[in-house]
Amino acid sequence: MYIVHLQQQRTGSSMDQFWSLAPSLALSLAEKQPASSSTTDVEVQKDEVDEHPRKRLGFVRYTALNVYRRLFSLAFIGNAVAFVVLVLKGGTAPMDLVNAAAINIAVCGLCRQPLVVNALFITFGSVPRSAPLRLRCLACKIFHLGGVHSGTGVAACLWYAAFTGVYTTQYRPAPVATAVLVLVWLVLALLLAIAAVAYPAFRVKYHDCFELTHRFANWIILAVFWALLLLMAAEQPSMGPFLVNLPAFWVLIVLTLATIHPWLLLRRVPVVPEALSPHAGMSVATRPLADWHSFATFPDRFDTPGTRFSCLVSKAGDWTRGAINTQPTHLWVRGMPAYGFGYRMRLFSRLVVVTTGSGISPCLAFLGDENRPQVRVVWQTKSPLKTYGQRTLDLVGRLDAEPMIFDTSHTGRVDMLPVVFRLYKEFGAEAVCIISNPKVTSSLAFDLESRGIPAFGPILDS
Repeated sequence: MYIVHLQQQRTGSSMDQFWSLAPSLALSLAEKQPASSSTTDVEVQKDEVDEHPRKRLGFVRYTALNVYRRLFSLAFIGNAVAFVVLVLKGGTAPMDLVNAAAINIAVCGLCRQPLVVNALFITFGSVPRSAPLRLRCLACKIFHLGGVHSGTGVAACLWYAAFTGVYTTQYRPAPVATAVLVLVWLVLALLLAIAAVAYPAFRVKYHDCFELTHRFANWIILAVFWALLLLMAAEQPSMGPFLVNLPAFWVLIVLTLATIHPWLLLRRVPVVPEALSPHAGMSVATRPLADWHSFATFPDRFDTPGTRFSCLVSKAGDWTRGAINTQPTHLWVRGMPAYGFGYRMRLFSRLVVVTTGSGISPCLAFLGDENRPQVRVVWQTKSPLKTYGQRTLDLVGRLDAEPMIFDTSHTGRVDMLPVVFRLYKEFGAEAVCIISNPKVTSSLAFDLESRGIPAFGPILDS
């Protein structure tokens, strides 16, 4: 693992007054043994949790039909209704199918555009803390926006497949028509390839293939779509009016601008790598046209001159392993920083943050938010001082003066549910934020939500 510091001129901070307290605090936490009071004080018998049984139909509500799947279904059913209405109104003209496919592709793409994502996060994150807890919890579910992205993406494939079938059956041999037919099938093949590699199991196992397929296939589709519209327009009596009156034309303009925008901000920045251990939101890359990797960033300007923010890089794949071994001095960054999962947590006044391993990095992002809630931290990791260094422990101490740190090299893995359950009640928290591996995150979030405790954790398609 190593920590990356991105450079900038140091600016003053009101937090500097607190800095002198943090090192001794974090050091004392790191030196505590498993039998320390900070651990034993919150040991809870499982029967205390069992006193609060899960809600009826909890599995259906929080797993089988979670918000992500509901949004996916809503997007898909909405398109199905539109298709039925279109058929009842007189059939499926090819250009109607093209327009529907283009609109869905636009919604799908814009759900991942940094400007749109930030605008949505700011909007939903502006719900006041005086609002009912139920409303704030609903606003926090904006991180399930990936359901709209996936739903409209699948719908776009089906709309376009229908267009391909209609156009193929109506095809009459001619130079322009033949060129259009070839391009139509090329786009369909690329759309199906994008959908195939996005399947969760494939995406996790072959992430580089997923990312490269998405990037280059999307670019090719965009270019081919332009060629398709221009070729179709060339067959019309007047090209200008045809394009101006075609919704797909305007959608394509928006998509083109949205695609180009992040790359206009591509830049190579100096970084300072700091080795932490061999063990272990901004997107960074060593090769800008290849694989990009997103890491949660946190402010580290309190005692480090020339640093804007830092991110922890843990060994989780080929790229991160290479980054840890080579420790590059420059990285590429693209676009504007996008608000991450933790931004929505500002909706609460008191929060329990639960994390494991390098998941502490996105938790430290709270330090950059002056409007952050009061936070209690529960962190389970192996050899925190040895693995992450004193600097990271100091930052944890800034976030929570009395964090609960479980060193698994001494305690082994601890059942987090009873610990979090007790701390949630004692602290009077409004919600629990979980940042861990997918298995722990989903399991703990379900155990808490099904017992009536608002719990949030990032998902694969957040």
